[in-house]
Amino acid sequence: MATKKRVAVITGAGSGIGRAVARTLQKNHFDVVLAGRRTSALEKTASECDPLGGNMRVAPADVTNPERVEQLFANALDAFGRVDVLFNNAGTVAPPVRLEDLSLEKWQEVIDINLTGAFLCAKHAIQIMKSQDPKGGRIINNGSISSQIPRPNSAPYTATKHAITGLTKSISLDGRTDNIACSQIDIGNAATEFTDAMAAGIPQASGAIMKEPRIDVQHVADAVLYMANLPLDANVQFMTLMATKMPFIGRG
Repeated sequence: MATKKRVAVITGAGSGIGRAVARTLQKNHFDVVLAGRRTSALEKTASECDPLGGNMRVAPADVTNPERVEQLFANALDAFGRVDVLFNNAGTVAPPVRLEDLSLEKWQEVIDINLTGAFLCAKHAIQIMKSQDPKGGRIINNGSISSQIPRPNSAPYTATKHAITGLTKSISLDGRTDNIACSQIDIGNAATEFTDAMAAGIPQASGAIMKEPRIDVQHVADAVLYMANLPLDANVQFMTLMATKMPFIGRG
């Protein structure tokens, strides 16, 4: 059944940043499609929704599988009739080993999830956004601060996140005529399970092991909400949101 609410599709919605963004958009009256590989995790996100907010639809999907991505967006249309926002958030990392010791299998896994998955989701979102009435929408890519500066032994993740910047720019350019905006948020040290190791200490470029400060993931969710709420004639092209005292500026 169609709805007059704005509709957001969020990948990687079963945990961390994706869960926080899903909850925040839903609380602010977006209808939200929850995408991810683990149905139980998506159902946990849905169980935390605000009863006064928008609707939520659990839509298990592997973003590396073209058929499953197509089904995901068909599911969104079936549930809500349109797509106004895509938050491309699904991602993974390889083991922190030297590039020469990294297997092709692990390299390809990171490429498939972080980059090809974002491309496939953007492709279907754009097709819908171009054809719906009113036309247009917004794609927000999770770039990570690794889209700017690498951590040690992170070649696959860093390469995909640099590539996301190129994808963001290309969508921004190619989407102009169809009222499609594209943004990128580069996040540094949001407090999720993904960054738990930082509290104990992680390797620095100098070889030292150092604890790193983290920020409440809600700050990220609030930033994505701000970007999603902008009218389509305005855009945050790039935003860097990070722990103030983390070793980013001056890294190395």
